[in-house]
Amino acid sequence: MMRAAWSDLNHVLQLVVMWSALIIGPCAAHQRPSSYFAADPQDSVGGACGYGDLGRRGYGMATAGLSEGLFARGAACGGCYEVRCVQELRYCLPGTSIVVTATNFCAPNYGLPADAGGICNPPNHHFLIPIQAFEKIALWKAGVMPVQYRRVKCVREGGVGFTIDGRGFFITVLISNVAGAGDVTAVKIKGSNIGWLSMGRIWGQNWHISADLKGQALSFELTTSDSVTLTSFNVAPKDWSFGQTYAGKQFSF
Repeated sequence: MMRAAWSDLNHVLQLVVMWSALIIGPCAAHQRPSSYFAADPQDSVGGACGYGDLGRRGYGMATAGLSEGLFARGAACGGCYEVRCVQELRYCLPGTSIVVTATNFCAPNYGLPADAGGICNPPNHHFLIPIQAFEKIALWKAGVMPVQYRRVKCVREGGVGFTIDGRGFFITVLISNVAGAGDVTAVKIKGSNIGWLSMGRIWGQNWHISADLKGQALSFELTTSDSVTLTSFNVAPKDWSFGQTYAGKQFSF
């Protein structure tokens, strides 16, 4: 996946710029600016994508909460964005950028207009970024500022994580640490005694199925937003148990 071109700034004096959300693939370029906010780091612990402990999942503080225009009801979870500060020369650190992973949702505030305080309201494209990441591209006092951003490949260490939970025949799987496009759009599971079964998204990167898979080694097939498919056979042994995380193969990056 090639890196997308940086967006073109058209309204450099506005703190939050409104624009119609675009439905794009991971390589498409944005044509308008967006903004981000220096958030308390605790705001990014856990998050709406369901990853839980972000440090344990390999994301650390290089994360972001996305506004409704980008979050896509959780489908964007796991995707990576390169972000850089622009125009505000008093606060920007020249020549710097950061890559953040979408792990959370920046909820709208419909009590305020989108262009007057409702920074995460539709159709704004907004990033809520922990202060540790924010300070790599701008001074902390900047607050809400215009940025340029583009989708990039995610670089990960180790294999894709599959955390299995549930009870009885109801099985949930949290998928984490995904390289490449990062945002998983389809999941299939296979027991050693049965064929491939499609899983449904609960929220974020939590997927579920109702099936009797106890006593079977489990394999997974993942498809990301760039239509790349990865198959990991026998990720979990036949004596797998709920509450455990197993590592599979990894997408190329």
